[in-house]
Amino acid sequence: MEQNDHKRFGLLGKTLGHSFSKAFFDKKFLDEKINATFENIELADENALATWLKSACNEFSGVSVTIPYKETVIPYLDELSPEAKAIGAVNCIHFQDGKSIGHNTDAFGFGQSIKPFLRNIHERALLLGTGGASKAVAYTLKNLGITVGYLSRTPKDDQMVFSYDQANEIMVKSFPMIVNCTPIGTSPKIDEKPNFPIELVGEDHFVVDLIYNPAETLFLKLAKENGADTLNGLSMLQQQALKAWEIWNS
Repeated sequence: MEQNDHKRFGLLGKTLGHSFSKAFFDKKFLDEKINATFENIELADENALATWLKSACNEFSGVSVTIPYKETVIPYLDELSPEAKAIGAVNCIHFQDGKSIGHNTDAFGFGQSIKPFLRNIHERALLLGTGGASKAVAYTLKNLGITVGYLSRTPKDDQMVFSYDQANEIMVKSFPMIVNCTPIGTSPKIDEKPNFPIELVGEDHFVVDLIYNPAETLFLKLAKENGADTLNGLSMLQQQALKAWEIWNS
């Protein structure tokens, strides 16, 4: 491959020291002898994001998007894929023909990661958080016919959006699937966990934490001690990254 065929990819976010994406793609490019680089692109605020995107079309082939820009990036993009539009969050941008096109591969990644764990009893899922990651998770679960409820620091009149202090034994028992879509518990703050009574889960529960660093959060550790099936976010990360790579090369 000629040097002028070199392609640039990256990850957009605010604080990226915890991210495994760069290591994942660096290894892929090395193993497969791909003439490309992957960069962590830390942007301080939405203004910096808007400025960066203006020049990115000419410099990058594609980027992933993480907290806190999965939703705020949308107004600055030229187009959205049907799935990204339906979800209302973008975690993958393809720069093509001078345009920035927003996609969502989180939904695909989450769906692939939970397949081996789903049982017939997992008909209702409670999501902790209502941000961009939560929207992708909800989209996937609803497409699987699973009823979705939310815990939020800012509950709404919506009948399925509850406040954290409403999480009691009856609620936890009625939602056999619990998904932490917040960043609480991410390294280095590994002693933290969401304000949720995780001690109330049991053997019929499937508890997912989208965090992958550490490999087992305090939230998952306590759930496992109570007999629940548990899953971290690493397989979701890998699956969504491979889907993003497919999109960037389409």
